[in-house]
Amino acid sequence: MQSKEASSSMEVDTVPSEAKVLPPKPKFKPLKPHEMASGQVQFRKVSVPPHRYTPLKKIWMEIYTPIYEQMKIDIRMNLKGRKVELKTRPDTPDISNLQKCADFVHAFMLGFDVIDAIAILRLDELYVESFEIKDVKTLRGDHLSRAIGRLSGKGGKTKFTIENATKTRIVIADTKIHILGSFANIKVARDSLCYLIMGSPAGKVYSKLRAITSRMAERF
Repeated sequence: MQSKEASSSMEVDTVPSEAKVLPPKPKFKPLKPHEMASGQVQFRKVSVPPHRYTPLKKIWMEIYTPIYEQMKIDIRMNLKGRKVELKTRPDTPDISNLQKCADFVHAFMLGFDVIDAIAILRLDELYVESFEIKDVKTLRGDHLSRAIGRLSGKGGKTKFTIENATKTRIVIADTKIHILGSFANIKVARDSLCYLIMGSPAGKVYSKLRAITSRMAERF
């Protein structure tokens, strides 16, 4: 009797359980860029300051061509509102192109050349950082004028040296400073400009800049 029970239990143990058949995974086609926002058209507006209106008219086609033909973004100038308006199209390859184009136009409005600002459309890690001299040190009168002079240098020499060493572009508009570049390069350029604002002579800033850029070259 015991042997029969043992054999029957063995038989029960060896009976395989029925495998559960799962339904096939659904296969969805990837969404097109204009479908990501529920098919709604995305807009951006960039204000045009009065002093940049004439330069914008002169080089409008240089801004219009890469945005419309390469980035596939519609662009127009609203003369009444003094704004550049951008919107997506059904054939826009990437929804992020709209923000890139808005940053490109905004960089031109801040005073950067089109040749420099167009790099925002080509590279992903570029952005613009702005600050004022009073954010670093409160200066008035002749002290402020001398600080702006130290930032530029004779014939713009100091500004060009910092730009070339840090691979950035700098615009000094009165007391406002705008820097275009990658995150690490902007930090180095900003530190150099802050030293000049605080009163360091250009020679001392150059030596610090030389040491930092050589370290960065070794790292990368």
